[in-house]
Amino acid sequence: MSDSPEYALSKATWHKSSYSGASGGDCLEVALGVSHPDLVPVRDSKNPGPVIAFGAAAWGAFVANLG
Repeated sequence: MSDSPEYALSKATWHKSSYSGASGGDCLEVALGVSHPDLVPVRDSKNPGPVIAFGAAAWGAFVANLG
């Protein structure tokens, strides 16, 4: 995913998963409210460079089936 104006990930507000441990291990961050409503960008907070973008419907289904 590029950091083009339509995605503007450099200005995204990242939210860490509530399942992330306090010790700094397995941390997942999600950028909500990016300018493309059909994509949900996800990254590893320990290595915040690479981003994976999921379709909003696929991400919703994934989250709905957690725990």
